[in-house]
Amino acid sequence: MNADNTSNDVLNFADNKEAKLPSMLNVLTILTFIACAFELFGDIKNFFSGKENLAKLQDAQSKLAEAPSWAKNFAGPDVMEMTQKAIDNRVPILIIALVSVGLCLFGAIEMRKLKKQGYQLWLVGELLPIVTSFIFIGTSFYHTIFAFGLIVPLIMIIFYTSQKKYLVN
Repeated sequence: MNADNTSNDVLNFADNKEAKLPSMLNVLTILTFIACAFELFGDIKNFFSGKENLAKLQDAQSKLAEAPSWAKNFAGPDVMEMTQKAIDNRVPILIIALVSVGLCLFGAIEMRKLKKQGYQLWLVGELLPIVTSFIFIGTSFYHTIFAFGLIVPLIMIIFYTSQKKYLVN
């Protein structure tokens, strides 16, 4: 009888064994933690240094006449307008950015536990700043060189979506 109990214990142990975190999902969540730290630092820094950045852009605008055409995209009128809108709306932008970082961070933690809701929370946190930019800064934000900033979120969305098959509950 003890042999049967032992074999049942082994089987029960195997059934209760936690699923292992796939290596790709592990790497993605670690990258998300690092990105959240950088994003948090950048959002707070932008909140406090917005007016200083606008002054630097205005100085660059005065030197724009002798600059090559590709350089004008970095300090042209569109960039000045976007920076001014960002300064005018810096409080709601900061609040939404902090919520986004929190959602991404919590979503990554949940995905490390292999929970589907983590992917959904992370995805909302990833897309929220993009939507916020459209609302508060305007569509010209993505017509300039800043459209390059959409590449990383798009790649992360593709990679995380490919890992959804490992998420349960």
